[in-house]
Amino acid sequence: MVFAAQTLLARQLGPADYGLFASSLATVTMIAPLAGFGLSQFRLKAYGVEGWSADRWLRPSLRFSAATTLLAIGIVIVWAFTLAPSPATRFMLLALSPVILSVLAVDLLSSKLRLEERYRQLAGWQLLIPGGRLAVAIALLLVPSWGVASAAIGYCAVSLAVVLLAWPQMRKLMRGEIALHGHGPRDAQALGTTSPGVFGLWSQAWAYGVAAVLYPVFFQVSTVLLKYLNDDTQAGRYGIALAVMTAIYLLPSTIYQKFLLSKLHRWAAHDKPKFWRVYRLGNMAMLLCGLAVGIALAAMSPWLVPIAFGEEYRSVVGILMVLALCVPLRFLSTAVGSALLTEDHMRYRVRAMALATAVAVGLNVLLIPFFNELGAASATVVAEAVLLLAMYRGVRRFSQPPA
Repeated sequence: MVFAAQTLLARQLGPADYGLFASSLATVTMIAPLAGFGLSQFRLKAYGVEGWSADRWLRPSLRFSAATTLLAIGIVIVWAFTLAPSPATRFMLLALSPVILSVLAVDLLSSKLRLEERYRQLAGWQLLIPGGRLAVAIALLLVPSWGVASAAIGYCAVSLAVVLLAWPQMRKLMRGEIALHGHGPRDAQALGTTSPGVFGLWSQAWAYGVAAVLYPVFFQVSTVLLKYLNDDTQAGRYGIALAVMTAIYLLPSTIYQKFLLSKLHRWAAHDKPKFWRVYRLGNMAMLLCGLAVGIALAAMSPWLVPIAFGEEYRSVVGILMVLALCVPLRFLSTAVGSALLTEDHMRYRVRAMALATAVAVGLNVLLIPFFNELGAASATVVAEAVLLLAMYRGVRRFSQPPA
């Protein structure tokens, strides 16, 4: 659905307007993880280790989520009025700011449903945002007079609708109504556990939040910098390539972040042999799968891109040929990084992600003025390789798997 929506919007809007839209959405998407600050990931870890006793983290985490959401929206508003290079960009940023609320709502519900291992319902919630955005793209196709401003307003409406639909389930989460799976019935001792304060939560969860904030910067920064260093058209072409990569990366992220993560936390604490069996099998499967998908992407891009997006996007083929190198790197780093789950591991992951993000930003700034989109793609490949090596080093350092 994400890929289809991006395809329709790119064909309908053209490279310049699509670049304006894609770079503005990438900016908001980079800021959005501040809302909640990675607490959904911490919640999976807390319940996986503590079981029902982790209910004690609910109240401070919800207060903290509210405060960080206001901060994220405030940053977008300030960016729109101080850094936006044109009134059109300012309008796009303000119109797309409700995306932050929808991302937070789906993130909160996703963590609840993963703890309950209700994967069909999880899939349904995960479909809401991309499904709504696809509907917006189809509407623009049916009404040619609607332009880039209509696309932004449509995405805004989808985001607000998702928040309204999610509100009943979010209220249950706030009341601690979680049908936790894998830890037996709720016990009286867990009900009497003292709730920590916000600062106690911060001391435990800050690494998850920083990691959540760094990832979209790492992934989206090329699109944003192409806009600000060059123009909307180049950002639009790179945004198309990034849409393709986003669709491809759904495979490892779905397996590890949506399906396995809560289980990995539980196995890491209570069933080490099973944890390492899954780790070794996952590494081999992701490497082979990544190589196959990367080769297929490089082979099929020259004739698929013009068919899907039109001749005006043919230069995207070169970008995808470079980014195909990222596929096995990303697949394997996702699997390798799954072994780094505890607080000490997360602090290392933050440093690794910060290093990879710094490499991505620095190389983009250096290469974009000379090589345009291909420079951004090359910077991304190097940053992905740095991230993989850092994850592998972390596993060897902290969590040496048994022979």
